[in-house]
Amino acid sequence: MGLLENKTAIVTGAAQGIGAKIAEKFAEHGASVAVVDINRERAEACAKVLAEKSIQSEAYVVDVSNTEAVKDLVAQVVKRFGRVDVLVNNAGITRDGLLLKMSENDWDLVISVNLRSVFNFTKAIAHTMMKQRSGSIINISSVVGLFGNAGQMNYAASKAGVIGATKSAAKEFASRNIRVNAIAPGYIQTAMTDKLDEKSRNALLEHIPAKTLGQPEDVANAALFLASELSSYVTGEVLRVDGGMAM
Repeated sequence: MGLLENKTAIVTGAAQGIGAKIAEKFAEHGASVAVVDINRERAEACAKVLAEKSIQSEAYVVDVSNTEAVKDLVAQVVKRFGRVDVLVNNAGITRDGLLLKMSENDWDLVISVNLRSVFNFTKAIAHTMMKQRSGSIINISSVVGLFGNAGQMNYAASKAGVIGATKSAAKEFASRNIRVNAIAPGYIQTAMTDKLDEKSRNALLEHIPAKTLGQPEDVANAALFLASELSSYVTGEVLRVDGGMAM
């Protein structure tokens, strides 16, 4: 029996990268998964892969920064699956650039997708989890939200905001047996890091005590821990998955 048997999870930004690996990991442990993404084709492909493993899975397409659209989507998921036990707020984007060259649009877009989405989904699912008197909310932040990074003021601010939102929600919901935690990944091997040349990659590794990039599986394993009863007494925590980078 899996760690998430008979549970239902919503995973945003689930059509690729870290989000897809989290959805896959949850499914492997028995969860039904609502695959949420803005890209319909990728979301449906991900849901199909999970469904082929005899797991209930369905794709949902939404702009995570749209409050009313998110509210409607969560209502659809609850109607479809009957309950929601786990929410993973993973959707995120980057629009990097030095502050003096950063446009207001690039600032607003990153804050809306990375931070407003956490507000939208957490608020939308809160009543369901409160009625259940159980739930686990996992917000994907970043080590950049802990120590900042040149050329990423918008991204760093959004991910630092995710940590603040996590701790505040954890205090509000703890008495209802709803846990709220964050994961702060370091540099994870994805399509973005695969584009780095050898010089840039080696320079990056110099800042990581473990001397290697993380894998999406590493983040998915952390999410599984926080989603399951293995972490039943853990809330308001920020779990770094970074090879020691932010020590």
